[in-house]
Formats: sequence, structure tokens, C-alpha cells
Amino acid sequence: MSGSPLNVSELTALQIREHLLSGQETVEEFTVKLGQFVDAADDKIHAFAHRDDRVVALQADNLLRDRTAGHLPGPLYGVPVAVKDIIDTMDFPTEYGSLIHQGRYSVGDATVVSRLRAAGAVIFGKTVTTEFATTHAGPTCNPHNTAHTPGGSSSGSAAAVAAGMVPVALGTQTNGSVIRPASYCGVYAYKPSRGLVPRTGVLDQSPSLDEVGVFARNLEDLAWVGEILTGDDGHDAATARQAPRRLYDVAVSEPPLPPKFCFVKHLGGTRSIRKPAKPTRLLWTTWATA
Repeated sequence: MSGSPLNVSELTALQIREHLLSGQETVEEFTVKLGQFVDAADDKIHAFAHRDDRVVALQADNLLRDRTAGHLPGPLYGVPVAVKDIIDTMDFPTEYGSLIHQGRYSVGDATVVSRLRAAGAVIFGKTVTTEFATTHAGPTCNPHNTAHTPGGSSSGSAAAVAAGMVPVALGTQTNGSVIRPASYCGVYAYKPSRGLVPRTGVLDQSPSLDEVGVFARNLEDLAWVGEILTGDDGHDAATARQAPRRLYDVAVSEPPLPPKFCFVKHLGGTRSIRKPAKPTRLLWTTWATA
């Protein structure tokens, strides 16, 4: 990476960490350069609801102080992460995409934000959401075609990643709000199963369906960040007794068995699936087990 010009908009999260730990740039130098790129790009995309270079610089300075004091760098050292505007952050406003909550600051970070900070990430800003993560779309455009929708409700997070503004962003899903904008914007996304990632400090929509998800431009970053977010936080009852998951090791390893999938289309009315009617179609076999 040192032998070629650095393009801040193309680096993955893991490449950014490697670059910063090499000493080629400080976190502040890198985030200033990235901020200049984002300011220019976001004039057309409108992915961010809130960005403040002073807040970013303060986080960068804290990371430098920690390293100077001899602390080991975290697994997301210096990595800029954008956060959907329904997830609490104590240094950026959280307004739920609504004028009703304009200027609202939370008293603390959501659990997922606290975990990102503890891992060394830089919270780079808050991304646009549809109002209350439901209806009334925000101004965000699809980076691939600004006349098209980026999908919602995590529109800003998906668009920011797709446009190269950040390598990773957080979103939320109650009914498709992570997987839909990821599909529209052409990025990877991870919508965890219930109970894997704490929702403490996130706008409550539907406790049985709400989940915090991750956007990235590759699977490795997705797994690396997703792993950091998982596990019981002592507040969200759905995460009780859940241990952190080793997502990254799984993502970079070969499957223990060849992946197989099964789809059975039953056209025989209400007959039992154990005794299927004749017009049953097997597309391809069978089931993957770890």
C-alpha cells in the first residue's frame, strides 16, 4: 500500500488500520483528508445528517494520547465509522430524522457505539434515516445514480459506504431497512439474528424485530466489525447470556463442508411435507452443517 498513491475512498477498514499503525499518517491527518473528500462528495449524495470535524479531531487526539501512553491499539484503530441517526451518540445529535427531535443529544452512547469506541474506531458522523426509521424519506441519493433511491430506512449509511465516504457504517432493521439499502447501493450488509447485537440506546420500534446491522464494501470488514458488536451487554434482555461470536474467523475460512441449499416447492395443497404430493420440485440439495 505504501508503494502506490493512497486513495482514502477505496481503503477497507482493515487496510486503514494497517496504514495508520504503520505510522505513514496519524489518525488526525487521515481523517482530515477523508473529511475533505466527504465534504465534496456529500454535496450530491446527502448521506450525512451530522458531521463535525472538531468532534472527529478530538477522537483522533484521544487515540494519539492513548498510543503515546503505551496503550495497545484496538482492532478498529482509527477506522472511521458512520452511525445511523437513530443510534445514540453523546458527541453528535441523534434526531431520529425528525424535526421534532432537532438538536437532541443523548446522555450517553448506545452499546454498539461504546464498543466501537473501545475498539479504537472514530465515529465520523450520523447518517440520514427516514423519519423515525419508517416513512418520509430523507434527501439521500443513490451514489450510482443520484436520480434513484438508495433504499431505506438506513439510506445514509448504505450510501456513505457505497460512495467511499467511510469503509463501515451502522444501520438498523425492523422490516428490511438494512438489506434493502445494501441491495440498492451495491454494498455488503449484515443483519444479525435476534439477540446477537445489543440494541441499548437505539430507537425502539418493534422489540421482537429491531436489529442493529452493519454495512461494508467487503465481507472481511463486515465480519470484523460485526464480531466486535456481538454479545450480552447486561441491558438488552434479548442478548442475555449471548457470548461474542467469532465472525471474522468464519468469514476468512473455507467452509467445513461444501455449501448446499435445498428448495422444495409443494404444489399438492395441504398434504404433509413428510409425504409430498407428486408435483414436488427439488432444485438443488441439501443442507449445510458446521
